[in-house]
Amino acid sequence: MIGLRLRAALVFLSVGLGLAGCESAGEPVQQYPSQSTYSGRSIPAPDPNAPQGGILGPDGLTLFDGGKNRDDGATSGIGVNALLWRASLDTLSFMPLASADPFGGVIITDWYSSPDRPSERMKATVYILDRRLRADGLKVALFRQQIGPERQWLDVPVSAETVAQLENAILTRARQLRVQSIGQ
Repeated sequence: MIGLRLRAALVFLSVGLGLAGCESAGEPVQQYPSQSTYSGRSIPAPDPNAPQGGILGPDGLTLFDGGKNRDDGATSGIGVNALLWRASLDTLSFMPLASADPFGGVIITDWYSSPDRPSERMKATVYILDRRLRADGLKVALFRQQIGPERQWLDVPVSAETVAQLENAILTRARQLRVQSIGQ
């Protein structure tokens, strides 16, 4: 009986001393390297005491413009220029939509066959690359197929002029939307 009580007391004593040893007299001192090397280049290390930004940016997630009404179309809850986004959707509205990612700025249509040409179909992918309304903030990829001799779809090249015309149509619509938003 005494042996069991002695063992229990020793266990409690060792646990207590172990926990007491974990206590520190002050804040732990962390040493961060002042710089590191990558591919032979010296890169300064980040300051651990610098304020850290959030994953959603300094203002957090803004679903609408939050009262900040800018005329460049960049303030919206999407990650790309709102005018280019809306103009792309408007311009491609005759084609069925397969996917639209407003945060990544990618619009993918499904295959579309015109009633005039049922043996040919088109598909478009629009990449909005910038939050500003700029011509180089937009890239369009067009795909075209025709029915082959064995009734299978065959890829056919699309002319650069056709791609440029579609990009210009989207940019023209974005300019129209901007003028409308300024006029209100």
